[in-house]
Amino acid sequence: MNTEGIGELIQACEWAPSQFFIFSANVFDPLIYYSHFTALLLSLAFGLFVFIKNRTNIAAKLLVWVLVFLSIWLIGDLILWATEYSQITLFSWSVINLAEPFVYALSLYFVYAFIDKKDISFGTKLLIFLPLLPTILLTPTRVAMLGYDLANCDRDAIEGALVYYGYFLEVLYLLWIVILGFARHAKATLREQKQQILLVCVGIVLFLLSFAFGNIIGSLFGDLDFFGDYSWTIGQYGLFGVPVFIGLLSYLIVRFRAFNIGLIAVQALIGALFILLASEFAFVTTDLNRILVSITLILTIVLGYMLIKSVQREIKQREHIELLAKDLSAANERQVALIHFITHQIKGFVTKSRNAMAGILDGDYGQAPETMKPLVQQVFESDTQGVSTIQEILNASNIKSGKVTYTMQPFDLKGLIEEVVGTLKSNAEKKGLALNANLGEALTVTGDRAQLINAYKNIVDNSIKYTPKGSVTVSLEKKDGKALFTVTDTGVGISDEDKKNLFTEGGHGKESTKVNVDSTGFGLYIVKNIIEAHKGRVWAESDGPNKGSRFYIELPA
Repeated sequence: MNTEGIGELIQACEWAPSQFFIFSANVFDPLIYYSHFTALLLSLAFGLFVFIKNRTNIAAKLLVWVLVFLSIWLIGDLILWATEYSQITLFSWSVINLAEPFVYALSLYFVYAFIDKKDISFGTKLLIFLPLLPTILLTPTRVAMLGYDLANCDRDAIEGALVYYGYFLEVLYLLWIVILGFARHAKATLREQKQQILLVCVGIVLFLLSFAFGNIIGSLFGDLDFFGDYSWTIGQYGLFGVPVFIGLLSYLIVRFRAFNIGLIAVQALIGALFILLASEFAFVTTDLNRILVSITLILTIVLGYMLIKSVQREIKQREHIELLAKDLSAANERQVALIHFITHQIKGFVTKSRNAMAGILDGDYGQAPETMKPLVQQVFESDTQGVSTIQEILNASNIKSGKVTYTMQPFDLKGLIEEVVGTLKSNAEKKGLALNANLGEALTVTGDRAQLINAYKNIVDNSIKYTPKGSVTVSLEKKDGKALFTVTDTGVGISDEDKKNLFTEGGHGKESTKVNVDSTGFGLYIVKNIIEAHKGRVWAESDGPNKGSRFYIELPA
């Protein structure tokens, strides 16, 4: 058909001229304006507010991008309803078909960032956005738009295969979000984490379904008499899922502190939504529309009231918990400072007593009577144990308060363990135990030698203390790029119940104090913290009570 014939067909349709591309008598129902502007204004306002308050939060940034692409789609769709120009129709149709899958892809990205509280890997980004490349590259071509439909006066474009590829991506992203939600929900251990995951995934899925609702209703029933002339009108109500989604996010924001916004913002959002819905009575002209608006308004009032009351309760509870937490933190700091002061003072007194006993045994104050020496020796050993116990408590306190610093340098781990074995040999012999060492060749690691010698000494001494008879064997080997140190004893063993407390602060086994009355419960806790500070790990194995134990320390080598 020639240009003149096309012009005559367009003129015969008597389309009304549009103002600013979006205002026109071609828009047959005022509800279309209301549904689009409600979603558009709330999306832009909410997105801007979240971004201003949380510029460094990755989830906040992604939420803004979701709302930006949603706004582009809403404006483009309004132009489609209003414009009388075929060229603008084709252009706007192409734009919304480009923006639509981006809303889904960015929503998936947002769910990842919201749940994991961090950005995703580059590989995951490629998996999400690489399928959009054909949409970006082929949108200006006939693969996206075949032409303009002149068979009727509906101002429709003839869509190409790329549009259906976009629909396929949208379904794919939606399923991806559902599967991700199930996987993260199953993996989460805390109840609050599970609630967050459930709410954000359900909210996003409902938002995306409501976003597609207009197309679904219009496409399925637009050419049928099922809803009569109201097919596309009813379809517009899907866009009201956007403010509902915003309401859900408002709850998430305050309930879980996803972003930094307070109660006033939630009240403002609910109030704005109420005003926008109430003002719709000025636009509607049919009884069906009035009924639908009334139902929506009533639901908004009820749900909005419930949301605000819930948020108020949450804020009061959170403020109370924060106040208690501050008081508890201050009390803990005072307690730590007091323990530190007392243990320092006691350590000074016990150290002086120990040194005095050592001087008597060495004859620094003259020859002591033979009958006195056993008592002095007993006091000296008791004071030595006392100094060691106090130092253990001080070390645990310093670790807990973050005061321990590490000087990382390469050194020979085999030499360190030989030094530990030499120091503890006499302790084992006093108990009639054999302390064996299979250390192999020299093995270089990087770490703080002074701190590590404390950790290795502690774990070997622990086995000696809890082995009434038999032997303690230490070994060192390089395995899979790691320095693996093993302590195997024939001691009292470890029950499954005691394993849970083994490396915890002040952790004692049920029967441990019967074997070692001087145990503080801090020894293995200190070992764990020192080893983890060196990017290693420590663990224990046992076949059960009275069946011995195996302790392992693994460090990068």
